[in-house]
Amino acid sequence: MILASIVQWEELKGKSIYRLLLILPYAVPAFISILIFRGLYNQSFGEINMVLEALFGISPNWFSDPVMARSMVVTVNTWLGFPYMMILCMGLLKAIPDDLYEASAIDGANFIQNFTRITLPMMIKPLTPLLIAAFAFNFNNFVMIMLLTEGGPSRIGTSEPAGYTDLLVSYTYRIAFEGSGGQDFGLASAIATLIFILVGALALVNLRLAHKNTQ
Repeated sequence: MILASIVQWEELKGKSIYRLLLILPYAVPAFISILIFRGLYNQSFGEINMVLEALFGISPNWFSDPVMARSMVVTVNTWLGFPYMMILCMGLLKAIPDDLYEASAIDGANFIQNFTRITLPMMIKPLTPLLIAAFAFNFNNFVMIMLLTEGGPSRIGTSEPAGYTDLLVSYTYRIAFEGSGGQDFGLASAIATLIFILVGALALVNLRLAHKNTQ
């Protein structure tokens, strides 16, 4: 939302170039971006560790440390998802009447007051169903986890294969096809049913919110 507000600022020079650069990650297929990031985060020859070691003398264990692995997943997923949300916010910003900002300018409001008193309240209601839909998508973001970390690093001392970056959907896949004691399709089916119930509940909430917004 902040980026969408900045690139639509009338006094910003070269805003078309900034829009193109910020939307560009959305034009690249997700699996290609994930594989590129996997190479960038490589412990031995990844460019990110090379830069960090040259500047700060540190070389994080992105794929073996649970905290660093989770932060890596969040960072990559944010990179993949923010262009879509920014485009939505840009469209919603265009729908806000200019009269509101003109009235606030007469009252002497500044940019921060316009954002907190006008922009944010006008956008949060239509954005809520979209945020729920985005959460439901990330809840089952199997491709992201399997291509980047494969659920790792693995938890030690567990009877079922589980990793620190596993989602329920990737955990279900590992139980069904990678279990140390064999393929446990019964447990995998039970978890899949739970995932269906959770996502179905989110979809129901999403539909109700979308219905309220149309009234």
